[in-house]
Amino acid sequence: MKKIALFIFMLISVSINSQSKYLTKTGTVNFEASVPSFEEVAAKNNSVTAILNTENGEFAALALVKAFRFKNALMEEHFNENYVESDEFPKAIFKGTISDFDFNKLGTTQNKSTINGSLTFHGVTKKIEIPLTITLIDGKINMSGNFKVLVSDFDIEIPKIVQNKLSNEVLVDFSFELSKK
Repeated sequence: MKKIALFIFMLISVSINSQSKYLTKTGTVNFEASVPSFEEVAAKNNSVTAILNTENGEFAALALVKAFRFKNALMEEHFNENYVESDEFPKAIFKGTISDFDFNKLGTTQNKSTINGSLTFHGVTKKIEIPLTITLIDGKINMSGNFKVLVSDFDIEIPKIVQNKLSNEVLVDFSFELSKK
């Protein structure tokens, strides 16, 4: 499965083949959809692949849905089988462009920016704008941020029996340390 994901990701990056790229295969994406007084609904994926074209600010990230890990194995099973149907929709993909990106302005001081793009999850693509922090430390680009999405925007149905235990609003945060390819 990792080979397939890498192949797809490489296809995305073919158009920027001769340009400066920074890459990671160990990016982190977390999400939480908890509600007060109920069990935490949160997961973490530590194997997200991401690439940044430093010439124009184009960015893409690919996460295998089955790589999200929950504290509770049963919750992970329900997430994959009943909610996001990860066998049918195995990847989450984000493609976008960082606003006013200038590699020469990056340094150890945190630069605030936004990235505009589209998130494809559960077979649905939505345009989103994400606030972003970027630094360049020891030759590596560090990108982090967070955003909220609605479960209902991605056609994910939550059974009535558990609707009060899951938030429709999901907080997603990410962190990538990208190295020159």
